[in-house]
Amino acid sequence: MDDLTAPTGREPELRAEPRADGSAPRALVLGATGYIGGRLVPRLVAAGYRVRVLARDAARVGAFPWGASVEIVEGDATDASTMTDAVDDVDVLYYLVHSMSAGSSFEDTDRRAARTVADAASAASVGRIVYLGGLHPDDKELSPHLRSRVEVGEAFLRSGVPTLVLQAGVVIGAGSASFEMVRHLTEVLPYMPAPKWVRNRIQPIAVRDVLHYLLGAARVPAEVNRAVDIGGPDVLRYGQMMNGYALEAGLHQRAIAALPVLTPRLASHWVNLVTPIPRAIARPLVESLQNECVMKDHDVDALIPRPDDGLMPYREAVRLALSRLEEDTVETSWLDAEVLGVPSDPLPSDPDWTGRTVFTDARSVETTAPPERLWAVIEGIGGENGWYSSPVLWAIRGWMDRLVGGVGLARGRRSRGRLTVGDALDFWRVEALEEGTLLRLRAEMKVPGLAWLELRATADGEGSRYDQRAVFFPKGLAGRLYWLAVLPFHGFIFAGMAARIAAAAEQVDEAADAEAAVAEAA
Repeated sequence: MDDLTAPTGREPELRAEPRADGSAPRALVLGATGYIGGRLVPRLVAAGYRVRVLARDAARVGAFPWGASVEIVEGDATDASTMTDAVDDVDVLYYLVHSMSAGSSFEDTDRRAARTVADAASAASVGRIVYLGGLHPDDKELSPHLRSRVEVGEAFLRSGVPTLVLQAGVVIGAGSASFEMVRHLTEVLPYMPAPKWVRNRIQPIAVRDVLHYLLGAARVPAEVNRAVDIGGPDVLRYGQMMNGYALEAGLHQRAIAALPVLTPRLASHWVNLVTPIPRAIARPLVESLQNECVMKDHDVDALIPRPDDGLMPYREAVRLALSRLEEDTVETSWLDAEVLGVPSDPLPSDPDWTGRTVFTDARSVETTAPPERLWAVIEGIGGENGWYSSPVLWAIRGWMDRLVGGVGLARGRRSRGRLTVGDALDFWRVEALEEGTLLRLRAEMKVPGLAWLELRATADGEGSRYDQRAVFFPKGLAGRLYWLAVLPFHGFIFAGMAARIAAAAEQVDEAADAEAAVAEAA
C-alpha cells in the first residue's frame, strides 16, 4: 500500500471532508478488484471514507488486505436492482471498469453499464461521479475502445450528477499492462522491428499520480461537470519510453525500426507472442497508441492541485516500478483482471455432476513431509517455480495457447510466494484457497470446455498425503476429442507432477530441519 507515500514521503493529503452531520462520506467503487481500483480503495479508507465496493465475487474482494474494511455489494453494473442498492447513501461514485474484449459486443456492454449506473446515481442523488477514461485527440478517428470510453464519459456528463472525467494515457507502475508491455518488449528484443506508432508522442503518468487525481476528484466544487486531461511531466515518443526503460533496467538502448506494414491487428499478435499480455488486452492497448496522446491543456491544475513534490517523471516511475518487482511488493497487477471470453463458472460440487459428462484424472502420493511443508510447495507452484513435470510439454501447451490468442504460461504470478483467491497463475486462475489444505485452479487457457486442477495437502500419520485432481467438463464433440487427444500425455504430466511435488516437500522439510539444527548449534 506504499505507492502513494514511498519513496518520496508523500502523504495522502487529500482527506475526506465530513458531511454536514459530521459523519464520514461514503464512496462507492466499481472496479475495486482491478489494477487502479485495488490501489484506490485502501487509500480512500485511509483518507477517512466509508467505502462500499461492487463486485461479482465477494470472496475475491475478501482476499485483498483491505477486504474486511469495506462493505461489499455483490452483483453487476448492468443490473438495475443491484445498482439501486449499491448507490444508496453514496456521496462519490468511482467508475473504474471497462470491457477489454474483442468484437463489437463490448461497446454495447459498456453503454448499457454506463446508462444503468448513471440512472441509478441520478435517482439516488449521488453527489459526484468520477470516471477514469482515456487520453485522446479530438480531431482524429478513435479506436473502438477509446471511442467507447469517450461515450461512457459523455453518458455520465449528461446524467445530471456532477461528473469529473479524468482522461489518462499510458499508466506506469509495477503490474500495469502498459508498463509490462514496455518492459517485455524492451527486454526480449535487442533489435526492435516495431509499428510506426513508436514515433507517436505520448504523455505517460505514474500510477501514484493517477491515484492522487482520483482522490482529489472527490473534492472538486459541486458545479464542476466536465472532462479534463491528466498526464505526467514528460512527453515522449513510444520508442523513447522503451529506451528510457532500458536505461533504468541496466540494458543497452535498443535500435528501433518503424515498419508501416504492422497493422494494429498484426501488432497485437506480435505483442501477444513476445510479452505476457494476451491478445484480448494487447489489441486495445495497441489501438490506443495509433494517435498521439498528449494533454491538450492543464485545466486540471485549477481543480486538483499537483502533489507538493510534483508529478513523477517517467524514468523515476519506471525506477519505482522495477524496485517493486524486485522486492516482490506489487500491490495490484493487470493479472488481477479476469480474462474475457473465458467461462468463469466455479467448479460444481461432486453431487451436481450426476448426468453430466465429466473426465477426471486423480493422483495421490504419500510423503514423509508434514502437511505445512507440502503446502509450501503447493502454494509456490507455477511462475518461476514451474509445474514439477515435463517442462517441455508444459511449454508446448503454453505456446499452443498463445498462438490461438490465449494467455499461455508467460503470465506467471503476481507474487513469488503468496496466492489469494482471484490471482492469475500462468494459464490458471485461483478459484478457491483453503490455507494449508486446498488450492483449486480454474483454467483460462483456450479449451473446448471447462477445466479445473485441485491440489490438496492432508495430514497422514507422521507425514502427509498429496491429492491431485484434474476435472474437465467437455463442450460438445470437440471437448471429448480434446480430452482423448491429451490423455496419453497425462501419464507424463500429472503422474510426474504428483511425484515431484511430494519429493519437493520432503526436500523443503530436510532443508528446514538442517536450518533448525544450525540455529540450535549457534
